[in-house]
Amino acid sequence: MFESLSERLDSAFKLLKGEGRISEINVASTVKEIRRALVDADVNYKIAKEFTDRVKDKALGEKVITAISPSQLMVKIVKDELADLMGGTAAELELKANPTIILIAGLQGSGKTTFSGKLANFLKSKGKKPLLVAADIYRPAAIDQLKVLGGQIEVPVYSEPENKNAVQITENALREAKQNNNNVIIIDTAGRLAVDEAMMAEVANIRKAVQPQEILFVVDSMTGQDAVNTAKAFNDRLDFTGVVLTKLDGDTRGGAALTIKYTVEKPIKFVSMGEKLDTLDVFYPERMAQRILGMGDITTLVERAQAQFNEEQAKKLEKKIRQNQFDFDDFREQLQQIKKMGNLKDLMGMIPGVGKAIKDIDISDDAFKGIEAMIGSMTPQERGNPDIIDGSRRKRIAKGAGKEIQDVNQFMKQFEQMRQMMKMMNKMGAGGKGLKALGR
Repeated sequence: MFESLSERLDSAFKLLKGEGRISEINVASTVKEIRRALVDADVNYKIAKEFTDRVKDKALGEKVITAISPSQLMVKIVKDELADLMGGTAAELELKANPTIILIAGLQGSGKTTFSGKLANFLKSKGKKPLLVAADIYRPAAIDQLKVLGGQIEVPVYSEPENKNAVQITENALREAKQNNNNVIIIDTAGRLAVDEAMMAEVANIRKAVQPQEILFVVDSMTGQDAVNTAKAFNDRLDFTGVVLTKLDGDTRGGAALTIKYTVEKPIKFVSMGEKLDTLDVFYPERMAQRILGMGDITTLVERAQAQFNEEQAKKLEKKIRQNQFDFDDFREQLQQIKKMGNLKDLMGMIPGVGKAIKDIDISDDAFKGIEAMIGSMTPQERGNPDIIDGSRRKRIAKGAGKEIQDVNQFMKQFEQMRQMMKMMNKMGAGGKGLKALGR
């Protein structure tokens, strides 16, 4: 995500490295490269020009203090301007009404149905009781897809497969939700391959009939500037309340994410990556600006971790580490929690400085499979007491996992090094301080 843009911006900032002060000449050359980088990322030239003009004005109006170099100052100015361009602050869903009605709109193939499932899962985790409504009466698999998604997250799906009146379906769903005390209704509407009058009229009629509190326009970020133009067409007709960017993990240049807020004057509320139903993030403009500039996103990383690791688990783990009893069962449990947090390369990219280092490395989500296979080949006794695993046991584990003995030896060595580090942190703890530092 944004790899090409990040590289180009980094190259632009390097033009200021070694400079002792900000001047019109060195700022002009840097700003020119920034503008080129934005245009190459599919940002409209007019928007890119306005953006870089603001950056230039701010840079020339700043005095560089001794502790900050001109390049560092330019990075900060660009980060602030990028965040403002994308909305400045996060925009929350309006959920005060009971039931809250959320209408999902967008073109076919943008990921509306998958997003509807993700949103239901997200709101369920926040204590809401959602109902999914299958109002796409044209795409044959749409109803079945929504039912599968609903089944995976244990959220009910309202559908009328024989009814070809989408407005009537949504009105009936509203009555159903009130009877079953569902306090959020998520309506998955039909899309087309391109904007057409029939689609617009139908979704406008649904909006008029049910009066939703939120209308979210789902857009495939991989379509670049076309996504911005489509958003404008939808907004002119629907006056939606927010945008959802999907497929941000794809080969996208980022133009839609950067300029859609500027163009339609509606906030980006969510970003979605992948097919897994827990890969939905609230959109924070400043965090996204930091990631584009290679600064990482520790806050989102911590939030994802907190969503997977509960306090009771953390206390049990801390107790085992204190008693030097961390074993392979604990290790496997931690791997499972990390996998639930999302794409591994994306997670590592949230750590400041790591994104650039791994940009050319292919990190598969199956990276843990070999380790899990080795742990799975151990007996319960071996998993609970790693010290008993001798040479003959290692041979058996290697054979059972389909690995070489060297792989098992290396894994055992790494695991022991990790245990030694934990033991050292425990000794340094002084009332648990060391363990808390390790946890961080």
